[in-house]
Amino acid sequence: MDRLSHLATFVAVADAQSFSAAADRLDLSRAMASKHIQALEDRLGVKLLERTTRRVRLTDAGRRYLERARRLLQDLEVADTEARGERLAPGGLLRVNGPVSFSRTHLGAAIAPFLSRYPELSVDLTVNDRVVDLLEEGYDVAVRIGRLSDSSLVARRLAPVAIHLAASPGYLALRGVPRHPAELVDHACLTYAYSSEGIAWRFTDASGAVVVARPRGPMSANNGDILTEAAIAGAGIVQQPDFVLGPYFANGSLVRLLPDWQSPELAVHAVHHQSRHVSAKIRVFIDYLAEIWRTPPWRIGVG
Repeated sequence: MDRLSHLATFVAVADAQSFSAAADRLDLSRAMASKHIQALEDRLGVKLLERTTRRVRLTDAGRRYLERARRLLQDLEVADTEARGERLAPGGLLRVNGPVSFSRTHLGAAIAPFLSRYPELSVDLTVNDRVVDLLEEGYDVAVRIGRLSDSSLVARRLAPVAIHLAASPGYLALRGVPRHPAELVDHACLTYAYSSEGIAWRFTDASGAVVVARPRGPMSANNGDILTEAAIAGAGIVQQPDFVLGPYFANGSLVRLLPDWQSPELAVHAVHHQSRHVSAKIRVFIDYLAEIWRTPPWRIGVG
């Protein structure tokens, strides 16, 4: 048994979290897959996988080793293809992470036509609103919205995102319509727990005047959809991206507030690990998103 076979089996088992599924994917017996992992662990002198009757779980050492192994196999695949003078065809499993609201409204819908274009690829999409560690958690690429912190990741800007204030007609009938950001202190504001700006809403008018409001209110949440539903129900004023609020502005369940004041624009980014060779599956996925979001569909209907 050669070392590359050990690595390929380890990556397959880690991705599938199953010896049986990995063995089927590699056209091996389960016993042979287990031998490959045992030989790799014996050579390294460290346990990479914890095995139970129900699942396989990476150890801390296994999580660190997985990304190195994955990169080595990808680099070898690229080198083999370049040596043959061929273009690397995208295939295999692409692990993607995205924010909940945006994945529900746009990212999820984008994946079906992407898979039709690249039938040799499959996608494992995980959604949450925290910033995941791509290396530790085994993602190939993440779609992120907001201002990116400095990191070792490679980021590509895909599309702009506008931020707006909104409230329901019922709330505004009871509490009145704010005409200036300073008036927000007298309103029930619904705040986003993961905001990179903290609990502060920044506004700029046409003259360049800047006002920073410190919103207070009865509710905070870590998901934009929940805050938006609360606003529709009349709980208060919400600040959310256009891809969330656009349909509700269109159907009248929410009213846009302070239209003469602009909040700082955000952007959709795709981020991935630095590598001498970006794998074909990552490259084509990011290129595809940049293509379909060149004119952001969420901007339609939001003035």
